Amino acid sequence: MRSGPVSGNLTQALAELVCSTKFEAFPPETIHKAKLHILDTLGAAIAGSASRETDAVVAMLGLQAGTGSSPIWGRPIASDARTSAFVNGVSAHAYELDDSGGCDHSGAVVLPAALAALGDRSQPLSGRDLLRSVLLGYEVGRRVLEAVGGYEDHNGLGWHSTGTCGAFGAAAAVGSMVKLDANAMASALGSACSFAGGTWAFIHNGSSTKKLHAGRAAEGGLMAAYLAGQGFDGPDSVFEPERWGSFFATFGAGKGNPEGLVRDFGDYWRLNRCSIKPHATCRGTHAGIDALDLMMQNHGLEPADIAAIEVDISGFQYGMCGGKVIQSRAQAQMSLPYALAARLRYGKVFLAELEEAAWSAAEIGPLMERITVRIDPAMKDEDEPAITIVTAPGERHRFVVEFPLGGPQNPLSDERLLGKYAALAGMVLPAAKVDAISDFVLDLENQTDARSLLALLQ
Repeated sequence: MRSGPVSGNLTQALAELVCSTKFEAFPPETIHKAKLHILDTLGAAIAGSASRETDAVVAMLGLQAGTGSSPIWGRPIASDARTSAFVNGVSAHAYELDDSGGCDHSGAVVLPAALAALGDRSQPLSGRDLLRSVLLGYEVGRRVLEAVGGYEDHNGLGWHSTGTCGAFGAAAAVGSMVKLDANAMASALGSACSFAGGTWAFIHNGSSTKKLHAGRAAEGGLMAAYLAGQGFDGPDSVFEPERWGSFFATFGAGKGNPEGLVRDFGDYWRLNRCSIKPHATCRGTHAGIDALDLMMQNHGLEPADIAAIEVDISGFQYGMCGGKVIQSRAQAQMSLPYALAARLRYGKVFLAELEEAAWSAAEIGPLMERITVRIDPAMKDEDEPAITIVTAPGERHRFVVEFPLGGPQNPLSDERLLGKYAALAGMVLPAAKVDAISDFVLDLENQTDARSLLALLQ
């Protein structure tokens, strides 16, 4: 649609493209997918509002029922926009059921920021404007990740892209909602870099810190946009690749494709490449779960028929989800061996299978011992793992799922996705509210005031 920078400066060019994009630029199928991602994020976050991580954040902040304008989803609490963006971002990512393939976890960053800002409005905002803002948040968060080198390169350096790239997506979403002009939007994007952060250090002991990255990115992006609205200047060279201190030079080690930030803007909306999760574990485990599912179905196998499972995996994927030490839910969420063992023991890998009673069950240890994980040096970082099952009589079946269930090439049906939302939201909210949220969001482009959604989320 639009190729190359509108201006010579990449930060300004991106800001101009964001500010000039109209709702009509998004085709109906992209609008429909956006509504499904909004519902999916809300379901994950409402369920996550009862998580241990959200409990800790709410207690740390001393939040109680109050008179704030922005709701803490799933709880009888409202607070200021900054606080609700943070808390709801943590909730959205708490159970690893939020979408992926964006910044990476764009829904858990963009939607908490956008809806927090919605609560601050004294005037109505149409559902079309909310959808536009959310879509642009997804677009910017993913484009920043692609431009800095892509998921494997950026995360391979130790950064968690949800926290680093997500802040830019949240800033773009909120900046669009509050109608920043291009100069102010450029400042918001520049300041968002100061809120970018989060590394993969959590992976080594299964800590909860990963959940903070979504919340902090949502909070930081909102603050960057609000500051820009008050005339606060951000750096204009945050996306200039050769500049000392720029995002690309600092967070990408000078690699990447900076021009990709703006190239062909509008030709392919990045939300269309995002995935919705059917399993409550790291997306890196999903192809393995699906491969095991399909082989068991295709060969008529029961768990008792499987003597061993061999996993061949890239070094990058091994570091992310190859661990077999499970002493916390976070470690279980990030472990492909555990996901395979859980699939054998419980038949699925959803919320109940991530509880301590599930991963500490006596049957899990012996199942994990049957699983061998090997790094295949010939595999690229982004390659999906190859799963081989060995039956008791010694038969071997090997399969690779190139496109895990829930991705754009292998999508969940609308029926299954809406069922996932209803099951998650129904863990916390009464059925009438669960249905009302769904009805509202699925008709969002026709809503005259999106603020009506907020009361339903408490």
